[in-house]
Amino acid sequence: MTILIEGLLFPEGPAFDRRGNIWLVEKEAGNLVYYNNRQHSRVAVGGHPNGIAIDKKGIIWFCDSLQNSIRCYDPIHKTYTTMATEIAGNPLKMPNDLCFDHRGNLLFTCPGDDLTDGTGYICCLNTHKKLTKIHTDLFYPNGLAFAADKRTLFVAETGTKWIRKMYWNAFTYQVEQIEKFIETGGLIGPDGLAFDQDNQLYAAIYGSQHILSIDTKNKTTEKILTSGKNPTNCALDPQGIQGLIITEAEKGQLLQWNSTKKGLL
Repeated sequence: MTILIEGLLFPEGPAFDRRGNIWLVEKEAGNLVYYNNRQHSRVAVGGHPNGIAIDKKGIIWFCDSLQNSIRCYDPIHKTYTTMATEIAGNPLKMPNDLCFDHRGNLLFTCPGDDLTDGTGYICCLNTHKKLTKIHTDLFYPNGLAFAADKRTLFVAETGTKWIRKMYWNAFTYQVEQIEKFIETGGLIGPDGLAFDQDNQLYAAIYGSQHILSIDTKNKTTEKILTSGKNPTNCALDPQGIQGLIITEAEKGQLLQWNSTKKGLL
């Protein structure tokens, strides 16, 4: 395990852009962080930025749990825009993490701030900018990621310590065949999720000092130990060069674990 950055104030949401650069957030400082070739810089966006997803145009989309919004940052023009703040007339419930499907629809979780509150939900902001709830009554839905088939969606439900599996219909904007996939255990539970191209799932187990590597075919697991007890999220280099990138909140670090596995864009 290699430390790439230290002194971060609650890092979260690492993601690779199509040029191999790494983006993450510094939640408690209100910053996006850009990392490339052992150098990093900060972009002040305010609020509490959390999860990150990068679209095909290179726009950085992120959740803001303080402003209850979905926002995006254009690194070329250095501008940021708020894309959604409410649903059905109510403020979003502290958006946490997000991902794109293969058609460009944005899915994101809204857990609130209480692991025992069973009113968390998942939303879809489709390509026509229509916002709908696609799954409700969850106990702190957190990280989410698509498998290689671009249809099977996995969602970390931190409050129950389970990862849920479901099928996403990108044309009807509905989830189907929802099931409990694997119980991760841990002091707090699963946080961010990431897939490699071989359908190996990586789950940051917050409070338990490891990333759980999960074979989604036979459900065997292996622990990847982290330097601090609070890994928040992870991402795999799609080129198979930079390995598994991990954000760790207890020590405020961006970490690198060597791997030749290729992540999914």
